[in-house]
Amino acid sequence: MAELRTEEEQVQAIKDWWKKNGSSLIIGIGAALAIVFGWQAWQNHQDQQRAEAANQFASLLNAFSNQADETTGETVAFVANTLREDYTDSAYAVYGNLILARQQLVEDSDAEAAIGSLQWALEKAGEHKALSLVVRNRLARAQFSAERYDDALATIDSAGSIGDTGAFAAIFSELRGDILLVQGDKKGARDAYLAAREQSLQGRSGILELKLSDLGVGEEA
Repeated sequence: MAELRTEEEQVQAIKDWWKKNGSSLIIGIGAALAIVFGWQAWQNHQDQQRAEAANQFASLLNAFSNQADETTGETVAFVANTLREDYTDSAYAVYGNLILARQQLVEDSDAEAAIGSLQWALEKAGEHKALSLVVRNRLARAQFSAERYDDALATIDSAGSIGDTGAFAAIFSELRGDILLVQGDKKGARDAYLAAREQSLQGRSGILELKLSDLGVGEEA
């Protein structure tokens, strides 16, 4: 009888515990399942978003490569803007606006529009160092084309805030020299070109040497 009472007590204890904690347990299990399935749904959504962004970017590339088509500029602008609006946090949106900026600068001769596209791309590039350097280089060149020389120099200077610029150091120094030369600062241009020569990881550039030669600097300098 003692054993029976013990079993009965055990059953009753379980019933009492369930009465007290059962609803909380069910809620906890439900919440856990919701988190798991919610995470899976979010992952699936992210995968779908990436696939759609990739398809849009492929369409942009196809349009850009067909410059013989009179509607190319409109198509590139439309798809790039779609990437900006619908897939704003994707790398495809940044790359798409780099292509749009090139279209605006080279094909449309609209440096100001290119600057706007590149400033957006730079903001979205965030902490991606290599991509940020690419965007800064193109932005400085677009500003140079628009004769916004001080802005271009500021863009070049801002590259130093992200650390070692690697192969871009020589590119930025040479561009700085081009800007200073247009501004009439021949000494500043000479120093910038010499810095570019020192920083180059590819050996001496024929074009850079011509620029130095025009400033009276020989190859032995």
